[in-house]
Amino acid sequence: MRTIIQVLMLGALPGLVIASGKHAGGHQEHGSHAMSHMDDQTHEVAAGRPGNPVRVDRTITVLMNDTMRFEPASMSFKAGETIRFEVMNTGKITHEMVIGTLDELKEHADMMEKMPGMAHTEPNMISLAPGEQGDLVWKFDNTGTFDFACLIPGHLEAGMSGRIKIE
Repeated sequence: MRTIIQVLMLGALPGLVIASGKHAGGHQEHGSHAMSHMDDQTHEVAAGRPGNPVRVDRTITVLMNDTMRFEPASMSFKAGETIRFEVMNTGKITHEMVIGTLDELKEHADMMEKMPGMAHTEPNMISLAPGEQGDLVWKFDNTGTFDFACLIPGHLEAGMSGRIKIE
């Protein structure tokens, strides 16, 4: 398990993005990801809430690529687990990973269609430029089946989505 010093040092590495931050009524410019929430219940969605990076139960590597796919495309965890997703964009265009229910993702995708080019700063999402990698730390509080997707216009429609089962 990483110590808080190691986690904070990771934020200083070039090309590494740690997902977290505030959503002040609108999307923020790319690069505004900051590590400001640990176990912040104000950003809870159906799938859970931001996890504490020093209390991670498992680390899963997720690759995003220009075939509009995630690897892996399906995952299973236990309720209460905090997962560190080490997300890597191996493609040549920007991709993102957003966790939520299918309805939440579709609603947000509609908003993104109306505001292309805007980047996310919510803790349940991470947007990465080509070649970037970053961490998204999430605590899955609720059982059920949830989704993750890239909400950049056209990417979800091209099949860039996956499923997370919480037991």
